[in-house]
Amino acid sequence: MKAYVFPGQGAQFLEMGKALYNEFPLAKELFEQANELLGFRISDIMFDGDADALKQTKVTQPAIFLHSVITSKIKADEFKPEIVAGHSLGEFSALCASGALSFEDGLLLVQKRALAMQKACETTQSTMAAILGLPDIEVENICNGIEEIVVPANYNCPGQLVISGSMEGIEIAVEQLKAAGAKRALILPVGGAFHSPLMEPARAELAEAINAVQFNPIQCPIYQNVDAKAHTEVSIIKQNLIQQLTAPVRWTQTIERMIEDGTTSFTEVGGTGKVLRGMIRKIDRTLPTETLS
Repeated sequence: MKAYVFPGQGAQFLEMGKALYNEFPLAKELFEQANELLGFRISDIMFDGDADALKQTKVTQPAIFLHSVITSKIKADEFKPEIVAGHSLGEFSALCASGALSFEDGLLLVQKRALAMQKACETTQSTMAAILGLPDIEVENICNGIEEIVVPANYNCPGQLVISGSMEGIEIAVEQLKAAGAKRALILPVGGAFHSPLMEPARAELAEAINAVQFNPIQCPIYQNVDAKAHTEVSIIKQNLIQQLTAPVRWTQTIERMIEDGTTSFTEVGGTGKVLRGMIRKIDRTLPTETLS
């Protein structure tokens, strides 16, 4: 089985989508439609903006969504998924590319998600940290022993777990994890504690938006971050999308389950084309990975 995977925040790059816009009339049409739907010319920021402009959550999330989804539409002859998955934001790209969401609804949901997350970040000072070189269970135990809010957020691959929480909680956790033997425990330059209880206000806002949108039957199963299982039932897919904001991204477990279920190759769609492939190779080096670009 051939799986297509879609990246999340962090996969952006300067001039992303510019070549697609210049080469393919359909890409130009979709980017211009996106500019109108969003109410600002996101294509100008994607094509000619600097790194600081591109890394704003309200820009980054729709930009990565657009790059992935437009790539899948331009490469429709090649894009023939049997199963799909997305890393955090990438679930929305996967659902749109596989027919469960229209381009318009998918983009507007992503915009609402980004704005809700940004608002939640501004309410409470919080952050995230990357922990390298410790078993997941050890990171979990240390986080559980801290009174401040600090939780596992992204299970990216073996030996790489991102934690999320209050500023004080993350600072305490980083010191304890270093003392426990972590190769690196690095506070990340992000605006807030994604995939933690501190995203509850954003989860509530997103729930209202998702429940108001019509989802179509999905063309193939999607493996979702919340439980690392394959789903085709729209009601379950919606609930998992909502829960995802305050729950960890179980990417390691998702890839392992996909392999157990018969996946024979992975193709990353959009972004730099390297982020998820790198994680997958650390989970299982035996399976081929490629980029759809």
